[in-house]
Amino acid sequence: MATKTKSKKIAIRPLADRVVVRRLEPESKTAGGILLPESAKEKPKEGVVVALGDGKLLDSGERSTFTFKVGDNVLFTSYAGTDVKVDGDEYLIMREDDILAIIG
Repeated sequence: MATKTKSKKIAIRPLADRVVVRRLEPESKTAGGILLPESAKEKPKEGVVVALGDGKLLDSGERSTFTFKVGDNVLFTSYAGTDVKVDGDEYLIMREDDILAIIG
């Protein structure tokens, strides 16, 4: 299980049905207590939603609403989104469809 990170306001505003997620920190040791080197750590598929777009534009001209909110811990697909770096922090910008579940 990954550890939580602090949330702060970011200078990215996603468009349409896109979401900005901050990955949670990868585990530094195994369940058995073995410390992992950086090269052996997997990128977690878990993160915290830090920004939401306006929602997908529906045929009726209205915008859909998201099923999650800023601050929710979420699971996402392995190859979801695009990695971006803003002010030294790394984020993922992905589509709403790449979010698989809300944790907690």
